[in-house]
Amino acid sequence: MIESPADGAAVEPATARSPGTQPSHPPAHPVISVVAPAWNEALTLPKFVGQLTGVLDGLGEPWEIILVDDGSSDETRHVMRRLHERDPRVKALVLSRNFGHQVAITAGLDYARGDAVVVMDSDLQDPPEDVARLVERWREGYQVVYAQRTAREGETWFKKATASLFYRLIRRISNVDIPIDTGDFRLLDRRAADAVRSMREQHRYVRGLAAWIGFRSTAVPYKRHARSAGETKYPLRRMVRFAVDGITNFSYLPLQLATYAGFVVAGVSLLSILAAVALRLFFGHALTGQATTLVSVLFLGGIQLIFLGIIGEYLGRIYDEVKGRPLYVVDENLGAGGEVSSRRDGRRRPRRPPEDCDLGPGT
Repeated sequence: MIESPADGAAVEPATARSPGTQPSHPPAHPVISVVAPAWNEALTLPKFVGQLTGVLDGLGEPWEIILVDDGSSDETRHVMRRLHERDPRVKALVLSRNFGHQVAITAGLDYARGDAVVVMDSDLQDPPEDVARLVERWREGYQVVYAQRTAREGETWFKKATASLFYRLIRRISNVDIPIDTGDFRLLDRRAADAVRSMREQHRYVRGLAAWIGFRSTAVPYKRHARSAGETKYPLRRMVRFAVDGITNFSYLPLQLATYAGFVVAGVSLLSILAAVALRLFFGHALTGQATTLVSVLFLGGIQLIFLGIIGEYLGRIYDEVKGRPLYVVDENLGAGGEVSSRRDGRRRPRRPPEDCDLGPGT
């Protein structure tokens, strides 16, 4: 008998199954795991799981889906429970609160057991049918297969422009080669997934971590769809915070800018002193006026405050790492078993959903 770290229940060790079989209970070792975080996605989850299940069944390998409820305030938890009861291969983790999209992805990676792990959003913007294309490239020998966007439907010109600018900026200033126009939709081989999981930093930028680990990588172009229901979970404030996390995790340039600015200001000051002396000696008059002095002081003060803020961003991240808190806490585990590692992030507290919870037609 084996004791599961997630719920403490004794379970019989499952036996291996040949590819292509469709067991009535979770397979001993799924070949394909799909990790899909969700935050207030009760309307889209039934359709997402229905489409994804059809794609995975067509691959001819044992599979599992791990949905991660990142502290939703709608019926997402109950929908996940009903989906799990209908098909045990659909599993779910319910986090105790909203820990953030990147941490929710990490939680799913911790519990995914497949030889290949696909990470994708559950809002149907990442097309489930493209999972088969990622798996095909993995079978060719690639260990990291990332989906690269060729179009972004249903998004404003502002979001498209700022996203394009951010991807090119971070690739230019970061110390790793982060592919442009790629989100979290990607496939990780078991070795690659374990490498990403081993990095437990608090402020996470998973797509950067997936680039940092290296391994044999390739891109699969795809068209990102518009949301089928609900609203975007990345408003401007979250986008800015996400961009700051990405830049500070993979670049020291903001800190180095303080040094560059110091040299520039020092050089301008030296030239100004020489100019003031020359005016005094050769033209007989000196520079006067309080306005010039006031503007100079305010300018230098503003520069100092900006760079103090940048230093504070990095210092705050050091403080978060030193505290050593777990990345997340699991409130409920719906069939996902224990983590692949020995870490424990929560205990199961079962809750029954209301019987009238509607999963929608066709699921």
